Parts: sequence; C-alpha cells; structure tokens
Amino acid sequence: MARAFAVQATDIGAAHLGCAVTRDILSASGEVLVPKGTLLDPTTLDRLSDAAAAEAHLLELEACDLHEDDAGRRVARAITGEGLRIADPTQSRVDLIANQKGLLRVNRTLLERINRVLGVTVYTMIDWQPVTPDTPVASVKITPIAIAETQVETVEQLCREAGSPLLRVQPFPPRRVGVLALDEVGAEMRARFEAAIERKLRWYGATLVGLRYAPLDAEAVEKGLRELLDKGADVLLTGGGVTIDPLDPIELALAPLGAEMVHMGAPTRGSMFWLARVGDVPIINLASCRMWAGGAVGDLILPLVIAGETVTLEMILEIGYGGLPGSAIRLRYPSYEDAD
Repeated sequence: MARAFAVQATDIGAAHLGCAVTRDILSASGEVLVPKGTLLDPTTLDRLSDAAAAEAHLLELEACDLHEDDAGRRVARAITGEGLRIADPTQSRVDLIANQKGLLRVNRTLLERINRVLGVTVYTMIDWQPVTPDTPVASVKITPIAIAETQVETVEQLCREAGSPLLRVQPFPPRRVGVLALDEVGAEMRARFEAAIERKLRWYGATLVGLRYAPLDAEAVEKGLRELLDKGADVLLTGGGVTIDPLDPIELALAPLGAEMVHMGAPTRGSMFWLARVGDVPIINLASCRMWAGGAVGDLILPLVIAGETVTLEMILEIGYGGLPGSAIRLRYPSYEDAD
C-alpha cells in the first residue's frame, strides 16, 4: 500500500524520485511549481529550486500500486468499444471521445458495478443518445492519486464477464426511407414537412426512396405504403393523421397491410405518436407534420430505428423517465443543425 509522508519542499531530492505529490507545491511567490498528482522525476526536481520553505506531502508508491493516470488509461481501455477513442489524461481524468456519428450505447448495469469498485469512477452520457464525431461521451476518474492494481484488475474482470463493452457508438447504416402523409396537409405545412424530412434524413445519411400524399382513404393509404415497400423502403414514416380518431385512414390501413401495432402514444408530450411494424419494417407515425419540423417523439425513436434496433414497448416506456419537455429531454434529440 502506498505510504504518505511529509517533507520540507526544499529538502525534496533524488531519494524521492517516483513519489507522487499529493498537494500543490508552491514557489516563494505563491505560484504552483508542481501540481498535485505529479510523479517526481529529474525535470520536476529542477523546478523545486524555487520552492517555498513549506511542508510538502508525498506518496511513495509500492510495486502493487498504479498512478491515477496509468490506472485511468487501463480502465478506459477496458470499457471502450467501437466508435470511440481514448484521450490523454487531463488533470488525472481520461475522456472517451466519439470517433463516428451514431447511437451511444451504455451498459448501465455494468456501469453501476464498475462504480462500486473502490477508487474508480466512470461517468457517461445517457444510453441511446445520438452523438457526432469528437463528442466527449464519458470520463474515467481514479479518486485517489494511487490505487491498488487489484482494483483496476477487478474492473477489467467485470468487463470481460459482461461480454460486451461498457460503451460503444453504434453507427447509422444507410437506410432507405419511405414517407406517406395525408394530402389534406396544406401547402405551407407540406413545405415545412418536406424540408424537415430532407434535413433529418440527410443527418442520418439515409435515402428517401419516395414521398407520397394520399387522400383520406384507408385503401389509398395502404396502396401508397405498399408502393413504398416495393421501392425498397426499410423504414416508413407517416404523417398528417389524427391518432385519437378511430377512423383515421392511416391507422385503418395497418391491418390490411399486415402491420402490427407496437405501441400507441409515448410517455412524453407525444400522444399522437405510434409505432407499428410490418414484417421487419418499422412504421413511425410523426404525429402532426407541423410538430416534426421541431423536436418530437419521432426524433427519439428514429435514431434507434436507423441504427438497426428493434424498438420494443419497454424501450418506448423508458422515455417517461426524463420525458418532461424541457432542457433534459432536448439532450436526447439528434443535433440536426449539423446537417444544414
């Protein structure tokens, strides 16, 4: 176990090489000569010629100890999956940075287990959050300046047992998206709807295979959706319907199309939302075309669908925690402005 001891800063010499400084060592004028956490090496000793005559606190590491920077790097390597890079330590913190655009996945159970290891802390962005390249998504911080290597080995073992990394960025593969809206949508709203569709699909790198407008007729809607499927759409978006209307033509078209409803409504401001599936193709109802010009429930589900996730009822229900409209839920929306 590392041994802590005090010594006059002016007495620090070659015998103390390899020790860690646990408090800033100041100059006679009060400037920081050696910041806390520093491992003493010959270059550092040269700076101490200007040290104030004051007590310094040092930590003598044993062979079984790891400095916080080395331990942080090892924990970072253990938890990092695809689409991430590890930054150099900054003030004893090791950041994980997204290398690609995609969906951040966080194993929350594993995260809790890791944070139960004494002296190790890992903090992340939220699971299912869309991220862009160069976004910091997590940090590793070793609480003490030195930690027993066995503690880091415990984290590494937990990660091996989990069978998958704590963090990864799941890329957005190319998707072919078909869109159908009811043609009662006015010209101004239609223009906004089309602009929103184009901008958001461009952000994902998805291809629009067709955009159809259908009259208020279930057979016409069914025909339009089948045409989009025949064109190779692997995601369908619908808009302009009235979900609370039992005779809404988009909803009435689902049964003859062979689609099954996953869930209607969402535990946030989005009672007009629903998600259905025909075979492997998800159908996302975008509530009103006006709303989709901004952030809406569809913007929480679409990243999952584009990333290739099979969205379940349980995944939709999880939106309720933090689903109150405001700054918190905005963090979960893709940064579509990057597409402009």
